[in-house]
Amino acid sequence: MKLFIFKKSILTASLTLFLINNTLAKELIVSTTASIGSIQYKTTRHFVDTTNDKLSKIKSDYQLKFFGSGQLGNDKDTQQKLKLGTIDIALLSSTLATNIPQMAIFELPFLITNRENLHQLESEVFYPLIAPEIEKKGYKVIGLWENGFRNITNNTKPINKPEDLKGLKIRTPSSSWRLNIFKTWGANPTPLPFGDVFIGLRTGVIDGQENPLTNIYSAKLQEVQKFLSITNHVYSPAYLTVGLKSYNKLPEEIRNIIEESAKLSQSWSYKEAERLDSELELKLLESGMIVNRVETKYFIEASRPIYDEFKSKVKNGKEILERAQDIMKKTN
Repeated sequence: MKLFIFKKSILTASLTLFLINNTLAKELIVSTTASIGSIQYKTTRHFVDTTNDKLSKIKSDYQLKFFGSGQLGNDKDTQQKLKLGTIDIALLSSTLATNIPQMAIFELPFLITNRENLHQLESEVFYPLIAPEIEKKGYKVIGLWENGFRNITNNTKPINKPEDLKGLKIRTPSSSWRLNIFKTWGANPTPLPFGDVFIGLRTGVIDGQENPLTNIYSAKLQEVQKFLSITNHVYSPAYLTVGLKSYNKLPEEIRNIIEESAKLSQSWSYKEAERLDSELELKLLESGMIVNRVETKYFIEASRPIYDEFKSKVKNGKEILERAQDIMKKTN
């Protein structure tokens, strides 16, 4: 009798472990480092909810589980975990371009000045010319979402021309191109994870930073920054990314639902971001920040070496840039 009970216990434990592992295998982890309240965080949350709703309607065992605000590590950690398959889907930002030079098209200052032609840029430039290079690195972008138009804040003075940045320690993402931009403009760029920016500004480790208004406001940077200079110098997409190897193992029906939800969330993202642009500028002004608009022509002139470098050093850089410029000219 004791032997029977013992064997039954082993069987029960094994069955329980099997059920747990089976459940975990169908729980897909979604991660973003974006702060609560930012457009990236909101869009990722919207995507997870939309996908889970669609999955429930087909009575699927799969479900997305959301982790925001860098709970699972910074962008660099997340990229590694995507390859390992310990994170299934992640919203990445400028750091993805570090090892994929063609993605630096989105790092070129003042190339993208509005959202009207982003869908055309996506279909005619990003997916045919850039996405294959990303896949060679083991990743797949399934959604090109909004991060936003980037602006400069600091605690020293208003920024009107590039020379006003001289000597200022400006936090940037760990993007070689962004570092190069701010060096070219005369600043002292300092890469830091976004989660360290508030403390860095409060303690004076850095003088300023550059980010879309949604990131500035959601991270409460207005509490530790005096000046906001509206530059709109770079439009940053956010890349909904998967590890190619593990993603391809998912059933086709599940992948179709995920990608459909990603497209729906993209449209939602663009509309929400446009609404927030003017609203957040006013809120930051009301918070006590001193807001100014830069003299764009001087920044454009100072940025010419960045364009020349992209054309000369990036594989297919000239073709990518010319296609992008042709598309953007249609609304400029």
